[in-house]
Amino acid sequence: MNLKQLQQFIALAETGNFHRAAEQLHMAQPPLSISIRKLEEELGSALFDRTSTGVVLTPAGKAMLESARATLFHAEQCRQAVRDTREGVGGLIRLGFVGSATYELLPRLIPSFRERYPKVGLEFYEATSAEILEGLASRRFDAGLLRYPVLELDERIALTPLDQDEFVLAVSDNSPLAQRDAIALSEAAHEPFVMYPQDTVPSLAALAKLRCQQSGFTPRIAQEAMQVQTIMSLVASGLGVGLVAGVSHLVQPRGVKCLPLLDNPPGFHVGIALVHSLTPGSRAVQTLIEHALQFAKLPAAS
Repeated sequence: MNLKQLQQFIALAETGNFHRAAEQLHMAQPPLSISIRKLEEELGSALFDRTSTGVVLTPAGKAMLESARATLFHAEQCRQAVRDTREGVGGLIRLGFVGSATYELLPRLIPSFRERYPKVGLEFYEATSAEILEGLASRRFDAGLLRYPVLELDERIALTPLDQDEFVLAVSDNSPLAQRDAIALSEAAHEPFVMYPQDTVPSLAALAKLRCQQSGFTPRIAQEAMQVQTIMSLVASGLGVGLVAGVSHLVQPRGVKCLPLLDNPPGFHVGIALVHSLTPGSRAVQTLIEHALQFAKLPAAS
């Protein structure tokens, strides 16, 4: 039994006549009769009663009809899914993302993407930047939104920046520094810092320490925390100050103030980038990249 035979069976059941069914199928009548007879022999039961004016379904044929229609429907769904995936408007994207991507970028990007490409399935996995890169290498993820710059980027991974941000200094409302509207980071050199752990978020930890060194000091680390919201909660608790991306002000808790830095070195930025493997994979990933670039917030080239 094959799909062609099922199509012929349905056409004959609906027309009730070999001649009309053959016309509908754009084939000669004798091959249609032979095909239906072979189908009946394979199933071990007559599907049609032959009459002087045509054919009518037997009980076995009636029992088979809806299943045959459903089979052809699902077969067409399979073909369409493959076409959609090939054209980048269907398929599945497993997207790793850092928590800070949810503050501003994801709420702008995802609703419009899902509206425009409703057949592309999205699975979201919160992870660190290092975990996202590892997930791309192991093919656990198809794409990711991570913090950049990254310390080491595999040559098989492509990185597309989507926004550009600056570090700000999170301070407790109870700190004298909270009286300021902005601050040079060098003025916080003697403060204890809540920092990112080197073992779990190595790139962000290195960037924060480098930023301190660019202002002339090595930070005194009082506490480590992996998530930005945890860092700010610890800052609110008076454990120290913390360097966080400027977008973090959107989720800052009560008791914390984010101060812009006055001594940012030229060209030193942090941001969110979309990463994916250069190994050929889902066309839908390229569709996501093209869509995401419409939402990129990068300074115009001079």
